[in-house]
Amino acid sequence: MKSSVVSGLWLFSQVAEHSSFTSAAKALHLTTGAISQQIIQLEEQLGFTLFERHSRGIRLTPKGLQLSQSTQFHFTEIGKTLEELQIEKPHNEIRLKLTPSFAFKWLVPRLESFHLENPDLQVQIFAEGALVNSELKDYDVAIDYGSHPYRDKSAERILDEQLLPVMSPKYLEDHGWLKTLKASPEQWRDATLLHDAMPWDKAPRDYEWLYWASSMGFDFKTDVGHFFNRTDMAMSAAEAGVGIAMARMALVEDELASGRLVSPFEPVDANAGYYLIINTKSEPTDRFRQWLVQHIRQ
Repeated sequence: MKSSVVSGLWLFSQVAEHSSFTSAAKALHLTTGAISQQIIQLEEQLGFTLFERHSRGIRLTPKGLQLSQSTQFHFTEIGKTLEELQIEKPHNEIRLKLTPSFAFKWLVPRLESFHLENPDLQVQIFAEGALVNSELKDYDVAIDYGSHPYRDKSAERILDEQLLPVMSPKYLEDHGWLKTLKASPEQWRDATLLHDAMPWDKAPRDYEWLYWASSMGFDFKTDVGHFFNRTDMAMSAAEAGVGIAMARMALVEDELASGRLVSPFEPVDANAGYYLIINTKSEPTDRFRQWLVQHIRQ
């Protein structure tokens, strides 16, 4: 493709965005005549008309609209790529993406261990959303939670999870029927269920409670109670005595050990777990993986 066509396409994308030769000219600090002439030259090179000219302005032709959608997408992608390339990432830095709950409850308390074992490596942690978008390749390593089998076949299954209903000691004392382990649906209706409403993408908001009840052979309504978009928020609510939260065992070790949260039940397999996705294969990411797997298996 000739360079004149490429530059013409970029100019065309600007005119299409502004829907006006005059507005595009002002934005680009060019004359309206210069803009119009270059668009005419581009149309001659392409062999078809891009704009319908009217007394009231311009309008994209069907082919112009199709080309506009394509140029807008590709120039945006080029801009993103240039931004990424212009941001120099240190060779010893690992961009780690994971859910906030796993970051706060599992990873952060162990970061000092990683630093002591790998003093030359830096970890940049991104834990902004309730869910990890592993398809957006803006990371070196990602840790995601999901059901088995995981949607990304290249992901490594590093930890299977278990589910356990947890509550404050006082809540258990006030609801002694829980200790019988054979509560009726009527008794469960008196309980306040606390949910992580987003365990993974497109999961029903009461999925974990529904799965646990089915595994235990209980028959009670699970789509009730309070719903949170992060599991650590549900755990905090349980600790405050609000109700019973469906906990993931990997995230409540300290709370159970200290007695801040208790349960009369035994954990059940969650048919879900944590997966490691390596986007950048390098010596630093390999060392992080080795450290992670080692500490998970301890």
